[in-house]
Amino acid sequence: MSSTDSPEGIKPGTDPGIDLARVQAWFAENIDGYSGAPLSASLIAGGRSNLTYLVNDGTNEWVLRRPPLGHVLPTAHDMAREYRVQHALANTAVPVPKILGFCDDLAINDAVFYVMERVDGVIYRDASSIASLSPTDAKNVSHALVDVLADIHAVDYNAIGLGDFGRPEGYCERQVRRWGEQWERSKTREIPAVDEVARRLKNALPASGSPTIVHGDYRLDNTMMDPRDPSRIAAVLDWEMSTLGDPLTDLGLFLLYWGQADAQVIATGSAIGSQDGFLDHDGIVEAYALKSGRSVDDLDWYEVFAAFKLAIIVEGINARFQMGKTLGDGFEAMGALVGGLVDGALQRASNSTIAALRG
Repeated sequence: MSSTDSPEGIKPGTDPGIDLARVQAWFAENIDGYSGAPLSASLIAGGRSNLTYLVNDGTNEWVLRRPPLGHVLPTAHDMAREYRVQHALANTAVPVPKILGFCDDLAINDAVFYVMERVDGVIYRDASSIASLSPTDAKNVSHALVDVLADIHAVDYNAIGLGDFGRPEGYCERQVRRWGEQWERSKTREIPAVDEVARRLKNALPASGSPTIVHGDYRLDNTMMDPRDPSRIAAVLDWEMSTLGDPLTDLGLFLLYWGQADAQVIATGSAIGSQDGFLDHDGIVEAYALKSGRSVDDLDWYEVFAAFKLAIIVEGINARFQMGKTLGDGFEAMGALVGGLVDGALQRASNSTIAALRG
C-alpha cells in the first residue's frame, strides 16, 4: 500500500490467498474504473495477520484485503468490520482509504475480502525508513500519531451510523475474558503466567470513561504518512479489531509498540531504536491527555492488558506458522516472543500503583 514497500511477486491465479480468475470476474461487476484487462497481484510485505495485495490491471491499482489462510479465531480478522468502519469514517477528521467494494461470497476467493483505493504514502516500519526523518520530522510524526488517535476517539459514532458497532458497557471485562478464551483456542503450550496476568486484570478492572470508536491495533506502522509532509497522516490502516469501547485500550497498546523492541519486532520484523525528536513514553501520554481531555490515571492497567492481548495474538500467529499457514518471512521467531511479553506484563503489574494489579 506504500510507495516504499517491495512486494513479492505472485503468479496470477495461482498464489494462495487470491484466485485472480474469479476475482477478475468480480472486479468487472463491482469495481468502477476497472478496464477489464487481466489483473495481476503482489503480496504487500509487512503484514503478520491479514493478507494485503496490490492488484492492478496495467493502468489502475487497488488494494485487496482478506484474512490469513488458516486458524482464524472467532471474531478475529473481520473483513466486514474493517470495511464498515472505514466506509463510515470517510467524511470525518480520521484519514482512511476510500473503500470501493466488499465481497462476502466465499465462492469468489474462498474468504471474505474488500477492495480499497491505493493511498500514496509511506509506512515507517523499520529502522532504515525511520532514519530518514530529521529530529523535527520525528517530533511531528509523534504529535500526528497522537492527534489522529485522539481524533478517532472524538468521532460521534452515532452520527456516522456506528451506534451498533460494539457494546461499550462492560468492554474491559469482556476484553479480558475474550482474550483469555482466545488463548485457550490458540496456545501451543502451557504458560502459567498468562493465567496469572488474566486474574490480576480481572481483579483490577478500571472504571472506563465515555466510550468511543476503538481502533484495536493503532501503531506507527498501521499508518501511512504523507510522503511530502511527515507531520500529516495520509491514512490509518488495519481496522480488523475495531469496535466501540474504552479508548485507553488503544493508548495502552500504542505505548507498548512505541517503547518495547519485542513488540516492534512482532509488528514489523525489525526493532526500531531511539532517535532524536520522537516523544518518549511520558511525552506521548501527556500529549494524548492534553489533546483528548481524558484522564490517564489508571494507565498501568491498560498497558498490562496491551501486553497480555499482544502475547495471545502472537501465539495465534505462532500456531498458524506451526501449521504451515503463513505467507512471508519472520514467523519462526513469534513463539519465542510470547513468554517475554507475558513476563513483561506480569512485571509491570507487580510494579503498578494499582494495588489489585500487584496481586
